Amino acid sequence: MNILQINSSARAQASHSTQLANSLVEALLETSSGATVNVRDLGSNPHPILDETALQALFTPADQRTTEQQARVALDDALIAEIQAADVVVLGAPMYNFGISAQLKNWIDAISRAQVTFRYTANGPEGLLTGKKVYVVLTRGGLYRNTPNDTQMPYLKTFFGFLGMTDVEFVYAEGLAMGPDAEKASLASAHQQINDLLPA
Repeated sequence: MNILQINSSARAQASHSTQLANSLVEALLETSSGATVNVRDLGSNPHPILDETALQALFTPADQRTTEQQARVALDDALIAEIQAADVVVLGAPMYNFGISAQLKNWIDAISRAQVTFRYTANGPEGLLTGKKVYVVLTRGGLYRNTPNDTQMPYLKTFFGFLGMTDVEFVYAEGLAMGPDAEKASLASAHQQINDLLPA
């Protein structure tokens, strides 16, 4: 089993989402002998934004790209190859201003490529990254689960489903900025959710 861990916090190892994603991966390794882990830390190694230069490179035929365009497309290709090779994806996703981090959005834009990770058909869009299990750890300072202000969960569920990844589980750690007791209780709850998803 190949596990791809995506850390999308700007706080590196101090991040609750990264720490919980680490715990989830450790639990997976305990139940899956011989599994391998590839970690992509978007905070310490941010991916470039999808700007006009990137779009021009992507829409230029491969045999006509400049050296600079080839290098830019190769950055996206590397991320696509990682998720294509993964059997399991573990994503740590903190909430920033009611949404996902810019780092995560750049990763999403990079791996969303027509005819490679999805395609349009007469019956509508078809995701090409099928047969994968996805775990998403959502961390928030306040309480947003099951409210209209939880934009992360619907967005990420739609995104992964669009690319063919429909088996998605969410782990929530909320109220992390509401005092030490709330933080402690939230992290304990998140660890229990992980245990429930991955029984020993």
